[in-house]
Amino acid sequence: MTVIALAAARRRVPLAAGACLLSFTAFWLAQRAADVSMIDLMVYRAEGETVRAGGDLYALRTTEARLPTTYPPFAALLFTPLTLLGTADMRTLATLGNLLLLVAFAHLSLRLVRGERHARVESALWVAALAVWCEPVWTTLRYGQINLLLAVLVLWDLSRRPGHRWAGVGIGVAAAIKLTPALFAVLLLLTGAAEAVRRGPWRPAVRHACVAGGSFAAATLLAAAVLPYDSRRFWTRMVFEAGRVGFAEDTANQSLRGVLARFLHTGEPGARWASAAAAAGALGLAVAVTAALRGERARAVLACAATALLVSPVSWSHHWVWCVPMVLLLGTEAAHRGGRARWAVAGGVGLVFCSYALWWVPHGVGRRELGQNYGQMTLSALYVAAAFTLLLVAVTRSRTSRTA
Repeated sequence: MTVIALAAARRRVPLAAGACLLSFTAFWLAQRAADVSMIDLMVYRAEGETVRAGGDLYALRTTEARLPTTYPPFAALLFTPLTLLGTADMRTLATLGNLLLLVAFAHLSLRLVRGERHARVESALWVAALAVWCEPVWTTLRYGQINLLLAVLVLWDLSRRPGHRWAGVGIGVAAAIKLTPALFAVLLLLTGAAEAVRRGPWRPAVRHACVAGGSFAAATLLAAAVLPYDSRRFWTRMVFEAGRVGFAEDTANQSLRGVLARFLHTGEPGARWASAAAAAGALGLAVAVTAALRGERARAVLACAATALLVSPVSWSHHWVWCVPMVLLLGTEAAHRGGRARWAVAGGVGLVFCSYALWWVPHGVGRRELGQNYGQMTLSALYVAAAFTLLLVAVTRSRTSRTA
């Protein structure tokens, strides 16, 4: 890089930092004006207090909404430091921490999608300044959720060089906190197995998956040693009770199960959801593994993320923070390959996550989602539609590459 280019880069960073700070400040004021409860953060604190008191973790019902504990016991262990803070300080630090995690997530997303050379500090700041206003990120901070932490752990892990001895730890720890990230280890294992068939008996992806599995097991066994009763209850009973999390038809549930519950006007879509989830899981993993074998790491990772969100029994809207790298991927491809269709897809997916359209429909007390009409059901299925769009684009790209 020339001296002129370096000087220009130095000027761009303060501008991007100022824009990001301004956006974050406006966001902070908007959330305070909305008097956000950060209700999930309060649940995490109650879980930490229950662990310290030696109480029954999965009998806990806390806050005015009487919310239960839904994460594995290892997560509750990590929440115990929250009990050392006052409520106001905890909320402030959680918001600041999530904003910093958003910048890190933006940087890792750029590195995933555009490569190390294009993952500049100023670019990450601009992305974070815009991303903070999209619905999944807004809601994550509104509730004091840990979605950005989990996403950063996964992307930090997947950005390690192949064969790195610590590669896999991030995915394993994330899965021990919340089970959904375990699908990334499945992707690595399937990719490694496919590579073994093609090139030899041992590939780095298999080792990566094994380290992830070992890290998950270590964290889970640690929790079992400290919380044996709660661990036994979770792994033998609570893990199978999806209904404890909330109603399947809730508008915020942007998974296949939620869409089917609203479409069928039933609180439990049962076997029809199981069949649809199995089909979507097979399709999504096939797309992800194919992309990984072709060296398209970003497409593989994001196809896996989309699949995990689709097949999970409950994927609240704030779980969809993965929309940030998804939109970056679609936008980058539109910029590189051109075409109105690609720009329309990228813009449409971006609009879905910034429109807050899922909240325009009847929802809330009284299970009003069960009476939605077709237009309302469409609005409350947009995140699922965006995920299938990403998978369809990947399939189309794969076929185009083979025929080229």
